[in-house]
Amino acid sequence: MAWKNLFDKKESEETIERIQKLTPEKQPNWGKMNVSQMLAHCNVAYETIYTDKHPKPKGFKKFLVKLLAKNAVVGPKPYKKNGPTSPIFKISDARDFENEKNKLIGHIRKTQELGANHFEGKDSYAFGPLNKSEWNTLFSKHLDHHLQQFGV
Repeated sequence: MAWKNLFDKKESEETIERIQKLTPEKQPNWGKMNVSQMLAHCNVAYETIYTDKHPKPKGFKKFLVKLLAKNAVVGPKPYKKNGPTSPIFKISDARDFENEKNKLIGHIRKTQELGANHFEGKDSYAFGPLNKSEWNTLFSKHLDHHLQQFGV
């Protein structure tokens, strides 16, 4: 499946338009997270790149994550509904909708502005170096999955 190119300004803005359609009252089509938690969950992917908030897995744990999850995350197949997630991505506390939404939009715009070449060969949180196509799939597929979860 071809995913939106979030390094492209037009395509990243199309994704942002979908995010703008979310409201705090929006209910999920599947899953346990509310819309604010989902936005926070999506922010974690960017926080692992732009902050040191989440300690990286090391050693055998990193090996297992890479072995078991990398292809599912950066491969072409869409995510399954209610699939497993890494513990750092589990959001169970209350989150502020506007704050999480604005943070996510900021991350998308920052990533687009940095561009694909910035991400070529950049180390990911758990998978080691990824090429720009893998980075785009990681971002785009994850966002699309959760925006579909909330019907936008």
